[in-house]
Amino acid sequence: MLLITRAVSQLLTLVLVASASGQGMRSVAPNGTGLSPERLDRIGAVMNEHVAKGRITGAIGLIARRGKIGYFETYGFQDKEAGVPMRKDTIFRMYSMTKPVTGVAVLMLYEEGRFFLTEPVSKYLPELANMKVAVVETDPKTGKKTRYTVPAKSEITILDLLRHTSGLDYRGPEDADGKLMYEKLGASFFNGPNLTIGELIKRIAQAPLVHQPGTIWEYGLSMDVLARLVEVVSGKPFDKFLEERIFKPLGMVDTGFHVPEAKQARFAKLYAPAEAATVKPSASPEQTAYLKPAVLFGGGSGLVSTASDYLRFCQMLLSGGEMDGVRILSRKSVELMSADHLGDLPRGADLMGPGYGFGLTVAVNRGVGRTGAIGSAGEYNWGGAAGTRFWIDPKEQMIGIFMIQILPHTNLTYGSQFKLLAYQAIAD
Repeated sequence: MLLITRAVSQLLTLVLVASASGQGMRSVAPNGTGLSPERLDRIGAVMNEHVAKGRITGAIGLIARRGKIGYFETYGFQDKEAGVPMRKDTIFRMYSMTKPVTGVAVLMLYEEGRFFLTEPVSKYLPELANMKVAVVETDPKTGKKTRYTVPAKSEITILDLLRHTSGLDYRGPEDADGKLMYEKLGASFFNGPNLTIGELIKRIAQAPLVHQPGTIWEYGLSMDVLARLVEVVSGKPFDKFLEERIFKPLGMVDTGFHVPEAKQARFAKLYAPAEAATVKPSASPEQTAYLKPAVLFGGGSGLVSTASDYLRFCQMLLSGGEMDGVRILSRKSVELMSADHLGDLPRGADLMGPGYGFGLTVAVNRGVGRTGAIGSAGEYNWGGAAGTRFWIDPKEQMIGIFMIQILPHTNLTYGSQFKLLAYQAIAD
């Protein structure tokens, strides 16, 4: 089984210190990874051009293969206005890259025999029993919309939540007057940060679903329901469960739901799209929201982390659930997580891209003949709203992590370019 050993981890720590002191060391030579140094140099050329033209202010690219770091570079600035260069230990808002962590937490409890994935979640969260489903009908002649509800034909299962077929989305249903019910209930994840996750789920349960459970893939609040499931089944707050069962065992020292004062100098500035494909400092509350302890510990968003920390999480998955002698999951659970569970089910807003199915919290590559992009069948991945993304390729024993902070991340080119350039550097 391939692992990033403690020795490699210690070397990475030394590299981070050297980078922070401005020595400009290259992280780890690509020897033994099968990656071409000359081809890897193409990545910096592309990313530094983006920085020079103001399209991005800064980013990080990391590639590991066969248990070794073959590429780990920074581009531009952590805070351009203050002149702070991007650091290898810069802390980023991960947004939806929180979701695979939640998936692992759920599978850990599943492995302990606490529940079956095919069970109704209402067995553990009774507020989600007997749900209604919103229906919107449009008169083809007048365009007038009629809104009403019908009983759900089936219960929401834990599997539905893991694969986003629960009938929940982020926007929520409309009431009879066309008003968004989540906003009226104060149940939107984005306008209820002062709620606990338990309070949020109780409010969500007061509104109907937007689809019949199990019938369509729709991105939304499913992972936040799972965070509450973890709390109820484990008897621990979600943040404590993650810290004790995942972050500490894996040595993810900079990952959590807020940035402590001692680490705030490493926290990346958040940017927003501006005119002419450039960026500007974001005026969103998200700029400072992570500087104080969180109240809402969501399963779909909320974590901050570093490239090095998230690499340890990814390497655990690539290594069959184990890292440095610490087993988080069985190899069989990792196989379950990274298998396509979507099949031919229809999709709402398709965030996976052509040729991808969906596993348990991750998109799954169905084959390069279907994706039309360089890669491998069985590769799985996900990303965050500010442009962070990762992928794990079991066939190539490869991990890629790309970190950036632009919200909303309306241009997906940068992460996709990094992935393309990483794969083209394979030379064995």
